[in-house]
Amino acid sequence: MEKLSLILWRERELLDTLLYKLEVERLVLVTGNSRWLMHATREVEAVLTTLRETEVLRAVAADEAAASVALESNPSLRALARAADAPWDELLNEHGDAFESLTREITALADSNRELITVGYRSAHETIMALGEAVDGYTPEGAAVVTSTPPRLLDRTL
Repeated sequence: MEKLSLILWRERELLDTLLYKLEVERLVLVTGNSRWLMHATREVEAVLTTLRETEVLRAVAADEAAASVALESNPSLRALARAADAPWDELLNEHGDAFESLTREITALADSNRELITVGYRSAHETIMALGEAVDGYTPEGAAVVTSTPPRLLDRTL
């Protein structure tokens, strides 16, 4: 159980870091400073890669912990908590609560970032498509409000 708990603490730290990196990415998106967007996105990907690696370690440790309390392999954290003795039951439940909370926050922030990226892409696409047309503004959904401008004649005889 101790090995599992140490890995769960590491995962919680990584999820906190992911939440921070997603917030940085959101701030970059909101400011419109695309210069740092690739850097922010790379940092998010790096944390996700480390999380995936840690997940493998956690799965192995969870199987070992399950065997120590006579559970089948690949148990849920809640099932391990129900089968574990004190103080591990309480600690595993705390980890589970923290993971649920962090997951909700990360999902909400990732969805918000995805929406900002989509709106930015749509805006850039509409701007390119509207070359030669005036953009009067944007709708609350991020779509460009475009009005056509009449062709201009240029008198080159001067």
